[in-house]
Amino acid sequence: MSVKQFYNLKELPFNNTPDLKYFYKSSNHVKAMLKLHYLIEERKGLGVVLGPIGNGKTTIARLFYEEIDPDIYESVFIVVVHSEISSEWFLKKLSVQLGIEDIPSEKPEMVTKLFKKIQELNDNGRKVVVLIDEAQMLTKKEVMEEIRGLLNFEDENGKMINFVLFGLPELEENLKLDEPLFQRIAVRVILQPLTLEDTKNYIAHRLKIAGGDENLFEDDSIPIIYENSKGIPRLINTICDNALFEGYLRKSQKIGVDIVKQVCFDLGLA
Repeated sequence: MSVKQFYNLKELPFNNTPDLKYFYKSSNHVKAMLKLHYLIEERKGLGVVLGPIGNGKTTIARLFYEEIDPDIYESVFIVVVHSEISSEWFLKKLSVQLGIEDIPSEKPEMVTKLFKKIQELNDNGRKVVVLIDEAQMLTKKEVMEEIRGLLNFEDENGKMINFVLFGLPELEENLKLDEPLFQRIAVRVILQPLTLEDTKNYIAHRLKIAGGDENLFEDDSIPIIYENSKGIPRLINTICDNALFEGYLRKSQKIGVDIVKQVCFDLGLA
């Protein structure tokens, strides 16, 4: 018998993957989504979403990307994988995702072709939205300058291209490499850790989605999870996932304080 079978789960509910069906709508996350929709609807240009590791930035980015109306917007999702990204790489990546063919090798010609494509989309009633995840790894001033240059593409109604950068708090320092770009931040979102009440609801929500008992974790175990995770979703998931396995090993029908304390100690969190 597996953990899933023992607890009557369709799947494990606490995997640390950005599975959108498990998204828990805390007040902080709902407000973040509303701000991002305002940014692109009003064509404000530049938004940033900041938060510590494990606080759900990637989930918010992917959920927002899914919510963008494809009939109105031409949306692009870029994940930065290392800190040596050059402006040429960035412009080429953007060009490819916008469907530009025969991309020039020289930067000025590349920018010109990008402008024509963005203008063409704009003329057809479609606005460009570029989401960049792990944006704290954009560490070169030249990349920031290119983003600022693209934000100059505008008409009387606002920006023809909007950027939303998701990253760790140090992203703001990187943006200051180009002070005029930093000053153009129109929407700034700080993702806060979950509260104690949110932590309880978050755990119940994920258990429900997985087909399990929403009250599998005893009430007095929740504050222990909250204290040791500090309300960070990724750590909540790690603690709860390990607690399920520990409970399975003990053949315990409920996850109580003793199991959670043991797991937190084993993980080096206690």
